[in-house]
Amino acid sequence: MFEGSEYSAPMNKRKILNDPVYGFITLRHELLFDLIDHPYFQRLRRISQLGLSHLVYPGATHNRFHHAIGAMYLMQTAIEEIRQKGHEITDDEARAVSAAILLHDIGHGPFSHALEHSLVKGVSHEDLSVFIMNHLNDAFDGALDMAIEIFNDHYPKHFLHQLVSSQLDMDRLDYLRRDSFYTGVTEGKVSSARIIKMLNVMDDELVVEEKGIYSIEKFIVARRLMYWQVYLHKTVLSAEFMLVNILRRAREVREKRALFCSPALDRFLRNRYRREDFLADPEVLQSFCRLDDYDILGAIKVWQDDDDKVLSELCRRLVNRQLFKIELRKEPFTEAEITHRREQSAKALKLSSDEAAFFVICDHIDNRAYNSAANLIKINFKDGSLKDVASASDHLNLSALSEVVEKHFLCYPEEARNA
Repeated sequence: MFEGSEYSAPMNKRKILNDPVYGFITLRHELLFDLIDHPYFQRLRRISQLGLSHLVYPGATHNRFHHAIGAMYLMQTAIEEIRQKGHEITDDEARAVSAAILLHDIGHGPFSHALEHSLVKGVSHEDLSVFIMNHLNDAFDGALDMAIEIFNDHYPKHFLHQLVSSQLDMDRLDYLRRDSFYTGVTEGKVSSARIIKMLNVMDDELVVEEKGIYSIEKFIVARRLMYWQVYLHKTVLSAEFMLVNILRRAREVREKRALFCSPALDRFLRNRYRREDFLADPEVLQSFCRLDDYDILGAIKVWQDDDDKVLSELCRRLVNRQLFKIELRKEPFTEAEITHRREQSAKALKLSSDEAAFFVICDHIDNRAYNSAANLIKINFKDGSLKDVASASDHLNLSALSEVVEKHFLCYPEEARNA
């Protein structure tokens, strides 16, 4: 019961899954089982949750499938809590918001964020998630109408959208705890159960009860630590930008001749698809949904022996974890510094100036643990007043965590240091 078929839900699909983070998870709506069973969702088993972070944290081999199931579990728990506090969430709404969070990351491409802008141009994974949800909705005979409205914040109950996408949504609550679990970075562990217990709704806005403020403080600090220690770890940056340059070089080679890869990957190497292409041609979306980490890894293993020196050398280094060295600092790198490293790389690896450009990577990253300008986390005090957590907290550093921290980095081969 997939593409082109009408949706029907037999009464034997309320399954139980065993999750290493939360334990037993019950699928409370039959629609959820059918969504999970669809090939587009099963593809998430082959999409790494943390890109190439396993090259730094060996345990970080979990995938988007794990995360989506965990976020769905937290959503089901949050629905129960909010209902117990006297707020109406109908069965249809519960099913729809659970489906929305289950599918919130279905648009991720290979290696998640690492290649988000390498395979398609100007199309975010959120955009792709909407495209895929609309496609599934056709296959499921309109069963996702309400879920899509909630996901896009077009449904009258705004707080349901906030549970899916906000600064305190079920997505963040799961990925922080799950990524902390699999990486072993204990500083990122958050008390998701306690935070959900503290959730409430006031004037159609998701709020946190006053006694939950310290749990929210820890959540924000944990998010900051996870970004610097895991998501933006300097060695992970080196590996993932090497991967980006591999795809960049592969495109150049593919313009001149055939290159070993899967049909789906070949299509995206030959074409730079944009948003309008996905909307105009359903085949583009279907090809994207055939792409996963395996397409990239399989190609890279073969490309190690390609005749193109740049492509083969980049692939060989990534496969064998011979990653570029990386310098990280607050000030931007000068053109003179970048040029110097390129000249050193060209000399050490016997490359032309143009070829050496693939071996020297200069970019910047930024991190803001909490954005006090939008989608505030509101604390509901006993007197009925609401305050933004940054102003309500007595944590000395919480306001500072609302500021954007920017760092610049320069990556290059180890051999370039002594050339």
